[in-house]
Amino acid sequence: MVTAIAVLVAVVVAAAITWPCAIGYRKKVVETKLGNAEDRAREIVDEALKTAETKKREAMLEAKEESMRTRNELEKETKERRAELQRYERRVLAKEETLDKKTEAIERKEAGFAAREEQLAKKRAEVEELSVRRVQELEAQYEQGIQELERISGLTSEQAKEYLLKTVEDDVKHETAKLVKEMEARAKEEANRKAKDYVVTAIQKCAADHVAETTISVVQLPNDEMKGRIIGREGRNIRTLETMTGVDLIIDDTPEAVILSGFDPIRREVARIALEKLIVDGRIHPARIEEMVEKAQKEVETMIREEGEAATLEVGVHGIHPELVRLLGRMKFRTSYGQNALKHSIEVAQLSGLLAAEIGVDVRTAKRAGLLHDIGKSVDHDMEGSHIQIGVDLCRKYKESPIIINAVEAHHGDVEPESLIACIVQAADTISAARPGARRETLDTYTNRLKQLEDISNGFKGVEKSFAIQAGREIRIMVVPEQISDADMVLLARNIAKQIESELEYPGQIKVNVIRESRVTDFAK
Repeated sequence: MVTAIAVLVAVVVAAAITWPCAIGYRKKVVETKLGNAEDRAREIVDEALKTAETKKREAMLEAKEESMRTRNELEKETKERRAELQRYERRVLAKEETLDKKTEAIERKEAGFAAREEQLAKKRAEVEELSVRRVQELEAQYEQGIQELERISGLTSEQAKEYLLKTVEDDVKHETAKLVKEMEARAKEEANRKAKDYVVTAIQKCAADHVAETTISVVQLPNDEMKGRIIGREGRNIRTLETMTGVDLIIDDTPEAVILSGFDPIRREVARIALEKLIVDGRIHPARIEEMVEKAQKEVETMIREEGEAATLEVGVHGIHPELVRLLGRMKFRTSYGQNALKHSIEVAQLSGLLAAEIGVDVRTAKRAGLLHDIGKSVDHDMEGSHIQIGVDLCRKYKESPIIINAVEAHHGDVEPESLIACIVQAADTISAARPGARRETLDTYTNRLKQLEDISNGFKGVEKSFAIQAGREIRIMVVPEQISDADMVLLARNIAKQIESELEYPGQIKVNVIRESRVTDFAK
């Protein structure tokens, strides 16, 4: 117990001694930190003051430099303006001096003019006086001269005047005729040149390709065994197909191929599509053949309509009757001398539009006439008459304008063209057909056919001359009027046409024109 008390007393005494010491040490540490902080603060403030002073001096220097620069610029600008004003002043002074000199010169000229006017007035009076006297003298001489001329010539003045006027009139007529002839020659030369330019331009702008068409189609087979299936038992399959399509199937030794032969391209296309469908399907028997032929016919009909619509869109012609559009599509399967009729019509339409644009007529009407000019070829296999007459009837039926109808009727020269549109279509048709590669017929074949036409005509009695024209579409025959009467002409034309039909092969129709002419000439002596 005593020990514990002693320890407690010792602890209390020790605490009483160490507490003041700890407080003193803590205070000393705090005072030291405060002193350091105050020193650091004073240093920061001093640095800030120095920085501020430095920036202040820099700013003042920059301001002084900017002020100096601005003042220099202002002084320079002021000097330039002063110099400019001085130049203006000098120019104004120079102009004033020039004006003063001009004014003085004008005043001197006015004074000279006034003096000249006085002189001219005096001379004018003298001239008038002299002219009056001279006129009187000339009148007297004129009267004497007229009297002398009347005495010498034996003509009065009125008669002489009439003679002079007649002479002048004859001279004027002669000169006018010469001038008109020269102008006509120049106009013809210029017209020929411009026509050639227009045609060349149209040909250059219209580039088209054509593939020679044939009368056969080839269908590829997967193997030669398919030939037997196409023929069928006792040939019933091939007979059904030929009966349904109207096309001949040629199955020969050609490996993996069947040839379809027929002059009607539409039927040939139907047969080709139907046969290809049957080959793919594999089921080949009469009932299936009939089904596939019907489907092929519908596809071809759809193709025909689409081709017609595509042709109208390509050319840019709208508002054509749907039936005419369908007939245009049929022309895709029509050829003339190997030239596809639809492509030919599109090309003629484009050429017509180009030519119409060059000479300033309606481009749309020209394109429409060019597109429809051979529309008769789409059904000329099914109807009697030339493709021209058929085309005219179709255009009338579907309410085409008279200009279009005349262009269709006149594009081979059967009738006279009644508008520039008809002439343009005629030229475009010739350009398209005459282009190298457009038609398959060779020059030798062409010339031989024309020669045969003329030889047949010349072989008849009473024929004087014959001329094959219109690329062999027409033959004109001149007969001797003493040997052939008007009634004989009818029989002669019929006999020549029958012989041409029996001896020649030709596309379309050939017009036979027999011409009988009697001329009587006499001379009045």
